Amino acid sequence: MEMEILGINFGCVLASLTAGKFPEKDCLLPLISKILGYCIVAASTTVKLPQIFIILKHKSVRGLSVPAFELEVVGYTIALSYCVHKGLPFSAYGELAFLLVQAIILVAIIYYYSQPVGTKTWIKALLYCALAPTVLAGQIDPMLFEALYASQHAIFFFARVPQIWENYTNKSTGELSFLTSFMNFGGSIVRVFTSIQEKAPLSVVLGSVIGIVMNGTILSQILTYQKPPTKKEKKVQ
Repeated sequence: MEMEILGINFGCVLASLTAGKFPEKDCLLPLISKILGYCIVAASTTVKLPQIFIILKHKSVRGLSVPAFELEVVGYTIALSYCVHKGLPFSAYGELAFLLVQAIILVAIIYYYSQPVGTKTWIKALLYCALAPTVLAGQIDPMLFEALYASQHAIFFFARVPQIWENYTNKSTGELSFLTSFMNFGGSIVRVFTSIQEKAPLSVVLGSVIGIVMNGTILSQILTYQKPPTKKEKKVQ
């Protein structure tokens, strides 16, 4: 029985259920992987919106590490271009496209609320705008492309380190969004499973594992450093 929707084959599962049998592992796991993959892609369209809304609401970027968010944009750019040109199924990497767009918007907002913007910041922004189209188009040497993708793991690692250190130093997570951090952490866990099922390169799986560790650390800091709600004093009768 063939029944394929968006690259998801429901055929073998439906055939097993019709025959009154529970689907076998080799039939069920790829289906779960595909569905989870598209769930991650769908959820990624809103992952960074809570963080964006918090900044806009408070008109503040207190406690946020600018280099951390800048490096995140670079990492998403490299990872997206690599997955596209490696021909991986969209369900295995689609969230990167939405995360990249949101990350760029987030950096622009952080720049806006970090006035005045220095010369170095403008240089970094212009350099990214000049190089990103070439990388996304895959118009670089294949060996360099592989090296660049290998480096993106270090980029994502060092994108989190400044934020983790700032949280630790301030004993506060400032305007960091719990919801965004939680979604990043959960997405990394699920992506390890889907990457293995999609037979993605080991380097792709490694990236998700690093995401679990770093996003988990930031999430634990938010829970640790969050301020307890202030108790209202009772009025003396």
